[in-house]
Amino acid sequence: MTTAEPGAPTTTSAGRDSRVPPPIWLRAEPSRARRKPPLTLGRIVDTAVTVLDEQSIEGLTMRCLAQRLDVTATALYWHVRTKDDVLDLAVDRIFGDVPVPDVSDDWLADIRVLVRGWRGAMLDHPWAPGLVGRPMLGPNVLARTEFLQSALVRGGGSGLQLAVATRMVANYVIGAALTEATWHRFADPDARAAARAHVAANAGAYPTLDASGHLDGDRWDDDVLFEQGLNGILLAAARAGGAVSKPVSRKPTEF
Repeated sequence: MTTAEPGAPTTTSAGRDSRVPPPIWLRAEPSRARRKPPLTLGRIVDTAVTVLDEQSIEGLTMRCLAQRLDVTATALYWHVRTKDDVLDLAVDRIFGDVPVPDVSDDWLADIRVLVRGWRGAMLDHPWAPGLVGRPMLGPNVLARTEFLQSALVRGGGSGLQLAVATRMVANYVIGAALTEATWHRFADPDARAAARAHVAANAGAYPTLDASGHLDGDRWDDDVLFEQGLNGILLAAARAGGAVSKPVSRKPTEF
């Protein structure tokens, strides 16, 4: 039994002093140790994309990734085995940002929408174009490749022509994005003007390049060049698709 005024020291039956605790409303919140969010494959990939955007492929290491996630490198290996695993997952993640359009009656327009989004995603992540040549089996990549080929099939493509048209479109958008991303990332703002001046100063050696305005960024911007090139690629794909609807006896190499 204890006897004491509120807030004053009390004596317990065991002879120990204690105090009556204040009301709960007046008590300070107990300190709690900060809990780390659980390590998941999604967190690993999101963080890897951030590191790649900041430091490109060379700056991404398993140690750096573990530090960003505030875990040990050993913890990472429960989810991924190698840096290549991380790169494959990162590429597939950004492909998830590429809109898959609704299927319309215009297969060429459907491809244009897909390819524009594809280019945009790679320009947003300049490290990506150089990795797209790797075997891409992620669900986001396969879903968009499926859409591309299904559109080409609707345009009449099949067999060798379908394979060629798929590669034409894919190689074009990857190559265009790689060229643009590399130039924007590494080139000095005055580099293109200097390159153009070099061509002009040597017009005798390069008359066609000089007359065409080669490397003249003020004549046509990247968007215009990309769209016009895409039109040419799709026109070739359309012609190939139309050709397979007629009997042909030519050898495959005579495409």
